[in-house]
Amino acid sequence: MRETRADTTQAVLLAVLLHGLLVAAILLSMLWRPSEQVSAAGSPLSSELTEFSDLSAAMQRTLRNRPEPLPQPEPEPEPEPEEAQPLPQPVPEPKPQDAVAPQQQSPQDFIPVPDETTQEQVVDTPTPNRAEEQKVQEAKAKQAQVDLTEQKRQQEAQQKQRLAEQQQQLENQKKLEEIRRERARLQREQDLSAQKLQQIADARAAKASQAAAASTPVNSGNQGVDTGLAARYAAALQAAIVQKWTRPDSIPVGAGCRLNIRQLPGGSVIAVEVVEPCAYDEQGRRSIEAAVLKAQPLPYAGFESVFSRNLNLNFKAEDR
Repeated sequence: MRETRADTTQAVLLAVLLHGLLVAAILLSMLWRPSEQVSAAGSPLSSELTEFSDLSAAMQRTLRNRPEPLPQPEPEPEPEPEEAQPLPQPVPEPKPQDAVAPQQQSPQDFIPVPDETTQEQVVDTPTPNRAEEQKVQEAKAKQAQVDLTEQKRQQEAQQKQRLAEQQQQLENQKKLEEIRRERARLQREQDLSAQKLQQIADARAAKASQAAAASTPVNSGNQGVDTGLAARYAAALQAAIVQKWTRPDSIPVGAGCRLNIRQLPGGSVIAVEVVEPCAYDEQGRRSIEAAVLKAQPLPYAGFESVFSRNLNLNFKAEDR
């Protein structure tokens, strides 16, 4: 219930009236005092006056030595009337901000570590005012904004780096695919070139065999050996080796060299060796031996009857 101004005025007037009535009652009680009548039972007393000199000496000494009467205490002053206590005022209802804090249900936790802050430190520490606290809060807010901006910048940089790495990986994969395609194309071209060279070598060997057959008569009485077929076989070997050989500049065209070739049926070469007579230098000899190994399998089909595991071939230097 909220107290109004009218209630306050009414309470003051009632207090003044009550004080006035109390003062009037006290004054009336002091003015009005009825006389008291004293009555005594028995016969009335009679008295006679006697001179001091008529008394005995002992009585006179006693009267002289009697103690003086004690002084009568002064009457205590009348107590002043106490002022009347004011009437109890209604207790205003507590506002939300004035509400009594609820009683603590459980005791506070015991702090095992004592506070090391001394009184001098507390006194020396300045009490922050509202302006300083506001500045501190603004500085913290700015720092938080700076940290957030820096975090976003780092995240964007990391994302850009990941995108760049992914793009680089894609480009590397594309380059690898291009290299593979280029290698495959070069391999196909090399295979085609080898096939063409093989076809040219076969054609030359066939022509050489035909020429040898035309120039050499067939002698069927030489223990059954076809000398024309042997000549064509030698020409086929010559053409196959020339196809895989790069003539060094130190060896002139037409220079001869004897080769000993050990081979298996089918044309697989086991070993090759340059034997005398041979007009080639050391570089030419090594190059012709390597050409024989590259040319395997040597011609075999159609030359089975003149095939020899240990073959001596008179080779002549030619260009492709």
